[in-house]
Amino acid sequence: MGSSVRELSLASIKKTAISTSWIVVNRNGDSSMVDVDKYAIMQRVAIHARDLRILDPLLSYPSTILGRERVIVLNLEHIKAIITAEEVLLRDPLDDNVVPIVEELQRRLALVNSTVRTQGDEEEIGSGQKDEQEEFPFEFRALEVALEAICSFLDARTRELETEAYPALDELTSKISSRNLDRVRKLKSAMTRLTNRVQKVRDELEQLLDDDDDMADLYLSRKLNNTSSPAYSFNAPDWLNTSPTINSKISRTISKGGSTIMSHEENDVEELEMLLEAYFMEIDGTLNKLTTLREYIDDTEDYINIQLDNHRNQLIQLELFLSSGTVCLSIYSLVAAIFGMNIPYTWKTGHSYMFKWVVIFTTVLCVSLFMLIITYARYKGLVGS
Repeated sequence: MGSSVRELSLASIKKTAISTSWIVVNRNGDSSMVDVDKYAIMQRVAIHARDLRILDPLLSYPSTILGRERVIVLNLEHIKAIITAEEVLLRDPLDDNVVPIVEELQRRLALVNSTVRTQGDEEEIGSGQKDEQEEFPFEFRALEVALEAICSFLDARTRELETEAYPALDELTSKISSRNLDRVRKLKSAMTRLTNRVQKVRDELEQLLDDDDDMADLYLSRKLNNTSSPAYSFNAPDWLNTSPTINSKISRTISKGGSTIMSHEENDVEELEMLLEAYFMEIDGTLNKLTTLREYIDDTEDYINIQLDNHRNQLIQLELFLSSGTVCLSIYSLVAAIFGMNIPYTWKTGHSYMFKWVVIFTTVLCVSLFMLIITYARYKGLVGS
């Protein structure tokens, strides 16, 4: 009764789950579209819900490359994929940014398969030599396409931003206006967002390169071969299976023996390290371009601030000249007001010739005072020479 209730509840949950579009590309380059919910994906690739949640576009998860027992979970900007040892599942295949990735993946897989067939028809090699010339693992070919796509995408966005930013900054230095300032502000915001996106991808690749265990987890084909090898295919008697304790002890003993045999092979991550390092250098070059652009923007801002400070100083000097002139004119106005009062004084009568001397003396006094103020300001370095 309890099991039937759980099955009914699970069925009701699955019915309410929203189906999403995925495209499945196998190792031969053949693709097919599927519309399934997350429970079907979890059952198909044996993945946990917390790992599948990383691929949800409604949740803002950073760029991530996770290696699990049977899959690689890939979340790089618009590239949201699940890579197994046999196939690749890409979410939202009708997206304009995902379509070129699917086409490139199909092209490369078909090219590799045709090359392998051609080599197999031309020459026959022994089994030992075949192992030495084993082809690049399928999961790494898919990972390489995804890394190349995201690096090219971010580099293209960076070049577009550079093409638009440098002329705008040069125009701003030649003419400071509200339109140019607003244009540079928008470009700087776009550069900051793009830098954060590039930095997240770079940090994820750097974290993988710093940890050999994380890189070893991405060898899906190797883990699949190890689990199917004789060291891991020990068949215990039936009476041992009835005892969980004995069975677990034997499992640990077998796993220790198998890990000793495969230790050298599992620690060999040079192939993947070279692949990741190549794209790490590429994404690091993109980040350096953005860093150079940021420095150019900062230099332009410093130059603009220097220009504004110079204009501000010129305005202060002009204000000093005007204030000094106003003080001198106020003295002249004071003398004129005193002599212009309509009050009968005896010293006014018979002295009409004094008018011109008062005007001349007051003018000379005001001009001398103005020149004295300006000379003192220049002596103190308040105004330019």
